[in-house]
Amino acid sequence: PQGKKKTKLDTSFRCLLCNHEESVTVNMDKQQRIGTLRCKVCSARFESAVTHLSDAVDVYSDWVDACNQVNQPDEYASDDSRARRRPADRPPPPAARDEYGVPTQLSENESDIDDF
Repeated sequence: PQGKKKTKLDTSFRCLLCNHEESVTVNMDKQQRIGTLRCKVCSARFESAVTHLSDAVDVYSDWVDACNQVNQPDEYASDDSRARRRPADRPPPPAARDEYGVPTQLSENESDIDDF
């Protein structure tokens, strides 16, 4: 019985910046764990971390994702980074406390010192 043929993945790609077909090549340095992408036409460069399982298409996909993240940051932002950009959505900071850990000013929910 014959084994399945291994599908060959692309090794040259279209440049996202200058739009030239098959102008982007990827160099994989698996010893250093770095994949370097370079366009022959516009000299665009991108580096991505790689593993022993990575292929050139993985580095290109990382570049596509990085470009999309730059162009559409709200779609790729995590909940934490969105909270940093919109302070009105964040809960108020905790009340200041004295040296014994007692709030120096009671919040709306803390009506009396006996509640502690």
